[in-house]
Amino acid sequence: MESEASCSQNTHAIKHGDIVHRCFRCGCCKFPSDYNDFNCPSYRAFGWDTYAPGGRMWLIRGWMEGEIETNQRFAEIMYACAVCDNCKNQCVFPRFRDALPDIFEEVKAELVEEGVVPPPVRDYFKAVATNGNPYKLPQATRGDWAKGTGIEKFSGPEYLFYVGSVGAFDEVGMKMARSVARLLLKAGVSVGILADEETCDGNDGKAMGQTGLFQQLALDNIGKFRQKGVKKVITLDPHAYNTFKNDYPALGADFQVFHHTEILAELLRGKKLALCERSGKVTYHDPCYLGRHNGIYAPPREALKAVPGLLLTEMRQSGVNAFCCGGGGGNFFTDMLAAGEDSPGRVRVRQALETGAAVIAVACPNCAKMLADAVKTEGLEERLAVQGVAEIIEQALS
Repeated sequence: MESEASCSQNTHAIKHGDIVHRCFRCGCCKFPSDYNDFNCPSYRAFGWDTYAPGGRMWLIRGWMEGEIETNQRFAEIMYACAVCDNCKNQCVFPRFRDALPDIFEEVKAELVEEGVVPPPVRDYFKAVATNGNPYKLPQATRGDWAKGTGIEKFSGPEYLFYVGSVGAFDEVGMKMARSVARLLLKAGVSVGILADEETCDGNDGKAMGQTGLFQQLALDNIGKFRQKGVKKVITLDPHAYNTFKNDYPALGADFQVFHHTEILAELLRGKKLALCERSGKVTYHDPCYLGRHNGIYAPPREALKAVPGLLLTEMRQSGVNAFCCGGGGGNFFTDMLAAGEDSPGRVRVRQALETGAAVIAVACPNCAKMLADAVKTEGLEERLAVQGVAEIIEQALS
């Protein structure tokens, strides 16, 4: 009788809990706008409605009503979401649409509060809290990526170039960061870096429900930027761009933020970089945090089209309908989507191959790493390369 009573009342409360029941599982959230394929990365990876947004909403309703227990299985399903925002774009119920990503984040925050999170998620939180980065590497080495580029520590220039943890510590990300730094300097941009003083931006931690850690990181960054007089920030990755633009202002941030492809497109438009002809075909992968989350689609394409002789061809799922690489929402570090045949990265690489392009251009170090690994897994190293937009531009310099 006691258990029956507990099941008849709400046992979990989240901010948007009053509209959870309004999801009627129409399934539109699984598709792109033309309904020609599945566009939810976790649904595509596992093939069960449980992993689609509508299925998660059904589970959340049962969880709120006490019909489903808080356990590791429930947590694994929640954390398999890559926060790609496709569901927000495709939901047919306007009021519900804007709340969808927030609902998933609120549930994960509750799981964090209850101490029920998958081990890789727990390890991510611990690494960032203890080391200042998810790689568990010394912060003193955070600026080593910049050696040989000529970029110096921030001391009052117009822009701060914020690299982020992937750009600072991952080999693929470091390569992208160096290209951006060299291009900015060559174009005469007044820019500097924080080097060993840079700390994690907190975007992925927030997406995984660790609101306390996020706020600590955000306030630390805001205070540091203000102390150093930072007014304009150029980010390497869209994850930092997203949280700087959309989350930090509520905590007192007053700086402008630009993604590096926005700056590159502007520099090329102003003829600040002279380019030689480079033949070949390239396809561009839209990062979710740059595209769907923030509506930046044109600048990376404009930068690529500025290279004489380079042919840009689109994948069948591109722009607002682009298929996620699977690295969002912290999955880059936690790998909750695994690496099966239908894992997001491998699906995306096969879509790129269909275009006949020899290069997948990327504007996010997380995407670059995910897709580069997928190219290897698919055995396509001889047919496809993954390069940052900045790397492609740098190779075309006259």
